[in-house]
This record gives sequence, C-alpha cells and structure tokens, in this order.
Amino acid sequence: MRTATSSFPTRVTLVEVGPRDGLQNESQAVSSQVKIELIERLGLAGVPKIEAAAFVSPKWVPQMADGSEVLAQVRRRPGTVYAALVPNLKGFEAAHAARADEVVVFSAASETFCRKNINCSIAESIERFAPVCEAARQAGIAVRGSISCSLGCPYEGPIGPGAVASVARRMKDVGVQLIGVADTIGVGTPRATQDAIGAVLDVYPLASVSGHFHDTYGQALANVYACLQMGVATFDASVAGLGGCPFARGATGNVATEDVLYLLEGLRIETGIDLAQLVQTGQWISGVLGRKAATRAGNAISARAQAG
Repeated sequence: MRTATSSFPTRVTLVEVGPRDGLQNESQAVSSQVKIELIERLGLAGVPKIEAAAFVSPKWVPQMADGSEVLAQVRRRPGTVYAALVPNLKGFEAAHAARADEVVVFSAASETFCRKNINCSIAESIERFAPVCEAARQAGIAVRGSISCSLGCPYEGPIGPGAVASVARRMKDVGVQLIGVADTIGVGTPRATQDAIGAVLDVYPLASVSGHFHDTYGQALANVYACLQMGVATFDASVAGLGGCPFARGATGNVATEDVLYLLEGLRIETGIDLAQLVQTGQWISGVLGRKAATRAGNAISARAQAG
C-alpha cells in the first residue's frame, strides 16, 4: 500500500461537480437556463473539467432530467471537458448523443449503499459498466469511475481500504480508465483517506486517481491535503459547497471549490482557475438558490471585495 510523500504536485486539476452533484440534491426546481449559465460561468473562470449533467432515471433524480437540453445549449469553452454521469449503456447513449466529452460511472464500496442508490449489487453495477466502457472506447470518450462510500457508509459504518481496492480492481477490469475515491457522507479523516488512496494506488497509477470529499464533519480540506501529500493531483469540488446526496441523509455538500482553490494557491500549486471569478460565480448561484454560500474562503473574499 502506498504511503505519503513530501512531494506535492505542481499543478492540480479541479473537477467542478456543482452543476451535477451540487444541484441534484436541491428540493426546489432549478431551471435549465440557470444550470447552463452556471456551467458557462465556471468555464469562463477557467475550470478545466465540469460535470454538467446526469443521464439517470428522472424518477430517482428529477433535478437531472434536462441533461440533453443543458448540454445542447451550453456555450462550450475550447479546452474545457464537459462530463456526464451515466449508470448504464442507455445513459451512455444519451450522453454521447448530447456530445459529452467524458462519462462517469459509479458504484460503491458498500453493498447496502449500492442497493439503496442504484438498486443492484456492486458486482451487478460493474457488469453494467462493461458495455459502457466498450462503447466509450469505440467513440473515443474517456470513462471515469467513482467509488461512493469509500470511507464510510450510512448503513454499514466504516469501510476498510480492502473493500475500496476490490471495487477499483473490478472497475479497471471492465475498462474504467480513471478512478475517484469518494467520501460520500463526509466521515473520513486524513489517515483513513490516505489508507483508501493507498489501496487504490495498488490498482491504478497515480495520475489516474482522484479524490471526492464531502465536508459533513469539516474534514474535507484536511483530506485534500492528505491526498496532496501522496501526489494526488485531481479533485472533485463543488462551487459554493453545493450538494449532498439523495441517498445519504445528513451528508453535506462536496468541499467548496473556492476553499480548495484558496488552499492550492497558498501552496503555490497551479490550477488555471481565476479565484475571484469563481467566487463571484459561487455568490451568484447561492443568491439564485436563496441562501448563503457554504464556503469560508469564498464568503471572506466576497465580503472583503464589497468592503472595498
């Protein structure tokens, strides 16, 4: 199992999941035009990769029912990757028709959560990904995998690194090229995070591994830092800390993109993202949703700017 090093990456890729992972948990309907504007603002801020839609059953996630419309209408920024979440081949075909640049498949390190989330076992979920990976390979589209509940499950409690590595190995076997370790309910701490990442690094190369941390217990930034110590250079984050999980009651949003970016700038790690512009975007979408942004750095920067 890999352990921490003293070498931070010089550049980090932030995958903005606010338009998908962030908005999917909103109880109020969010219009397609708001989603499109959010995606376009994020692109203009220099975000290199944006999860823009999810082609899942509208019965289970009604907020994501307009994925085709959103991807069709968004003005795409050259060089920006627009990704979509897909659960199966049917979802992939819809995402491909909508010109998604990358697709994301998802399972879990917890059998119970997998059944609650996508109504099947871990093994069954990964079997569904095999034809997705083959179709994506033929279409020249990258497939990224996400392992939910990698550090803890609302039904099974703590999850060991062996369970995470097992899912990663199964995903690699069916052709998933990139893998994300996701702390869906935000219970992870830095040591447990490094253990999970280390287990996955026995399966995937470092450049193919990413972190996805919710901030329920206030540990998300610490977990990002713990991953940086291991050389991990890709992280999911959600502007204004939007989100949660419809199948994990009590989980808060993904770590705020503004907070991660502020940390990375302090470490002199490049991202290509304009922090001031990103903060403005976070404040804007929070205003649209009628609440204060869940980002300490973003709110502090915004308050300082307003004070002149």
